[in-house]
Amino acid sequence: MHVLKMRDVALAGKRVFIRVDFNVPQDDAGNITDDTRIRASAPAIEYALKAGAAVMVTSHLDRPKEGEFDPRLSLAPMAKCLADMLGRPVPVIANWADGSFDSSALQVGSVVMLENCRFNKGEKKNDDDLSRRMASLCDVYVNDAFGTAHRAEATTCGMARYAPVACAGPLLAAEIEALTKSLSSPARPLLAIVAGSKVSTKLSILEALAEKVDQLVVGGGIANTFLLASGARIGKSLAEPALVDAANRVISVIKAKGGNVPLPIDVITAKEFSASARAETKLIGDVAEDDLILDIGPQSSAVLAAILKRAGTIVWNGPVGVFEWDQFGHGTQVVSQAIADSEAFSMAGGGDTLAAIAKYGVTDRISYISTGGGAFLEFLEGKKLPAIEALEQRAAA
Repeated sequence: MHVLKMRDVALAGKRVFIRVDFNVPQDDAGNITDDTRIRASAPAIEYALKAGAAVMVTSHLDRPKEGEFDPRLSLAPMAKCLADMLGRPVPVIANWADGSFDSSALQVGSVVMLENCRFNKGEKKNDDDLSRRMASLCDVYVNDAFGTAHRAEATTCGMARYAPVACAGPLLAAEIEALTKSLSSPARPLLAIVAGSKVSTKLSILEALAEKVDQLVVGGGIANTFLLASGARIGKSLAEPALVDAANRVISVIKAKGGNVPLPIDVITAKEFSASARAETKLIGDVAEDDLILDIGPQSSAVLAAILKRAGTIVWNGPVGVFEWDQFGHGTQVVSQAIADSEAFSMAGGGDTLAAIAKYGVTDRISYISTGGGAFLEFLEGKKLPAIEALEQRAAA
């Protein structure tokens, strides 16, 4: 993939528009509970400021009704967090795309937060007129929001078409490089861990990865469907019986290449799905009709740890159990530690995966942590991401 990079563009004296991903979690009082994405985007903003640019930053936050301001979805908390990180004020500008905002009045070395871009009517539909109006605000457009790269929206795609210069920020460029490295020329064996509640939400990624990887590990509710396909007893665990044939097809593809899909030999069960549920370790053949499988067991964890130790490249999306509750978190903890201890190039993505990495303290021992969820999965699947494609087209023009 060839895109123009921010560091190859002269920014001094320019109005620089940076699309970031500040769609971060907040508590009921509006306090930011995880500022990882803001910290990840700060280097691009600091670089532009040090280069002598006037900087505008925007992001989406949740799914507001377009054309209407919703104070609950304002970027004001993100602006305050960013201001604390940068050590300078970051005022919030509302109604910035309606023609009333004069970006030429911005001072070099200043930074402003443009209010939630999804407040603008036409943002999600990638409206052409809106894209042109937004692009007219800047001399240089920078996309540094990998987490939204799979969305064709005005601030992720449209602006890239019409801004005088369009380039990738350091975070987006690093994502492209790391993902390409992990899939196009990986150190072998290439192992992927895909976990989640349902096969249906990740069937296409499972099928795509089956063609590429040497070994595929499934976890969570997905593993339950694969266990069902193998004829195992899963009690009343979450599973999708209608997708048993699809699971068997994935297994067949992997086996045809000499690999396999290792399934749990023991599991952690409970009689109810709750934080106070009592955990019980059972061999898979001993699972009762009223059991819920909520984690893999110690024997299964040890098997996966040994497999991970031999891997050359590891791609990880999804915890293997309900790790939020400690009695069902041992499997994910062992997997996290095994990936951290491995000499393989490891790449992890997805909100739950990042939460698990943080919980078990291995953040600095994963080779690359992706800021994307849906974008991460679609890239792995081999899909063209609209925002990256837009930058590629500008670079080729």
